Amino acid sequence: MPRVRTAAPTLAPGALLQLMWLASPALPVGGFSYSEALEAAVESGHVVNEADAARWLCDQLQLGLARSELAVVAKAFGAWQRGDATHLRELNDWVLATRETRELRAQAEQMGRSLVEWLKNRGVVDERVAVLAAFPPAPTWPVAFALAAAQTGAPLREALLSFAFGWAENMVQAALKSVPLGQSAGQRILAALVAAIPAAAEQAERLADSERQAFSPMLAILSSQHETQYSRLFRS
Repeated sequence: MPRVRTAAPTLAPGALLQLMWLASPALPVGGFSYSEALEAAVESGHVVNEADAARWLCDQLQLGLARSELAVVAKAFGAWQRGDATHLRELNDWVLATRETRELRAQAEQMGRSLVEWLKNRGVVDERVAVLAAFPPAPTWPVAFALAAAQTGAPLREALLSFAFGWAENMVQAALKSVPLGQSAGQRILAALVAAIPAAAEQAERLADSERQAFSPMLAILSSQHETQYSRLFRS
């Protein structure tokens, strides 16, 4: 007897638009001002052309984002839905503890605070925003994004895709400015990242808390070097 496949649930238009909004560079959290050490990689000669930039960002997606920030979003999304403030605090502390340089920690805190202000000012009454704002010393970007995504009513998978695409778009723009590259090259790099994002989201969703990790030694070294780089465009 043939197996009957259940159709995937349709994402409501309002939820889809909210996720697109969260992924947009127009979201006022300053994501466009960070290169996450890509600028230092260009300065040091690790990234000199389109192929290098594509390889660098795809590696960062798979070895960094999927195992760290994206995995935090996955866990925090469910914790916000359950109202599990203890787990959310633990996730926020983990993000802060695993930022390996001053720049990367400042980025996580600044973007988190900015998203809290956006959540406060968008006219939606949600007591969870006050819980987020109270995390010391600051709410972090992945934990704050998880609340914003949970508010949309969208499923977790779509929330993870939104987070990853927003990161990818910002990083491609950083590559265009720092390598530098043309718009066509940027679109090819973005296409490579888009092809890799679904698998990264699945990986992040499967990870247990004990499997989450932030271990990118070269990225940490370059981020440290970027802090004292003589000429730079980006804040990280």
